[in-house]
Amino acid sequence: MADAISAQAHDPAVSADGHRPTTTEVVRLGVGFTISAVACAIPWVALSSIILPAVLEGIDPASKESMLGIINAAGSIVALFANIIFGTFSDLTRSRFGKRSPWIVVGGIVTGLSIGAIAFVNTHAMIVLLWCCAQLGYNIMLAPYVATMSDRVPDKFRGTVSGFYGAGIAVGQTLGSFVGAQLLKNGTSGIFAGWMMGLVIFGLCGIVVVAIWPREKSNVDEPREEINARSVLLRFRPPKNAPDFYYALAGRTMMMGGYWMINTYQLFIAQDYVFAGDPDAKLKAASVIATMSVITLVVSLIAAVAAGPLTDKIGMRKLPVALASCLFAVGALMPLLFRSEMGMFLFAGIAGLGYGTYNAIDQALNVSVLPNPDEAGKDLGILNLANTLSTVIGSLMTSVLVVIVKSVLGVTQTPPVAYSVVFIVAIVIVLIAAWLIMRIKNVK
Repeated sequence: MADAISAQAHDPAVSADGHRPTTTEVVRLGVGFTISAVACAIPWVALSSIILPAVLEGIDPASKESMLGIINAAGSIVALFANIIFGTFSDLTRSRFGKRSPWIVVGGIVTGLSIGAIAFVNTHAMIVLLWCCAQLGYNIMLAPYVATMSDRVPDKFRGTVSGFYGAGIAVGQTLGSFVGAQLLKNGTSGIFAGWMMGLVIFGLCGIVVVAIWPREKSNVDEPREEINARSVLLRFRPPKNAPDFYYALAGRTMMMGGYWMINTYQLFIAQDYVFAGDPDAKLKAASVIATMSVITLVVSLIAAVAAGPLTDKIGMRKLPVALASCLFAVGALMPLLFRSEMGMFLFAGIAGLGYGTYNAIDQALNVSVLPNPDEAGKDLGILNLANTLSTVIGSLMTSVLVVIVKSVLGVTQTPPVAYSVVFIVAIVIVLIAAWLIMRIKNVK
């Protein structure tokens, strides 16, 4: 591995595993990352942001926000540990199928089965349990999946592949909002179809992406340290003397926290903020979300596809990521200034442009701050804590803010002012994220 690292340091066309991939292999890697990003994001966003909130509203409308916050917090705690644990396990794995592929396939199947099972339960406790199982499976798949970019994509192409990966996420999340809104219009049958969609897509995703990528080589003969309790525990140590690594972790956590504060509650924001008091609020909210999805799809796709190759050309990662965070903050200001459908559409366009740019570059930035390529799975697992911690921050922050405002005003229904507070806090958090990213010293 030392020779591989040395080769990578001197030749940006050589990947960290010491292989010089052909153009076809790089394309296959890029296609695999893009397709899987789209495929996973569609059901995840449709279910977590639209279908799940609607189910909880049917269980208890008065406590829907707190129930959603509990589910996301519990699932995120599971994801937090699973990401590090299975990222480390994939680093240690030796098999004829490689060290990443087996975990990606198994994780997808576990996720699909867990999500499909939610369709057949109707209590908050069971939904919490199965959502935690889904988070476990998703992170079994995600940690080695992201580490593959460090292992197999040379630095020369990493910005471009990261850009297409970011485009896949942006497109998938946008389509997820649209699909979720359309399913919601069909009532109970649409909600059931949403859970079944998650079962099929997640169950097949790991298998499909491993088939698209060039086959991962056997690493049975790759040397490794003796495995015992002490050596395994040592593998979980966070990196030392790596301030850039922690600035990247904190910056992404805060940025995505602000994002999830709004995105997770977009159905409730549209219903209780934009259309407060309207008897047709739920149907109108679904239509607004569908339109927002189309707007976000266009701008984020353009941003994601253009930003990755551009940053490869100019050799910069840090500044574009920070500017993208600021652009998202400007977008979040729009619904605060204009409490209307137009305000939400402006949010979709401006924040979508910032988020698409951010996703296109952020993963390349994360790989650039890794202190040790030999522990990419573990360290990227720690960096991917941002995904889980941000969900906790976003979900709980919005839930707590709404509950506090309700308590202060002495009401049971959510007042529009509660979401005004949410937008203000989200803007502050995202701007802090931009400042943290600019603190990184060894990446332009």
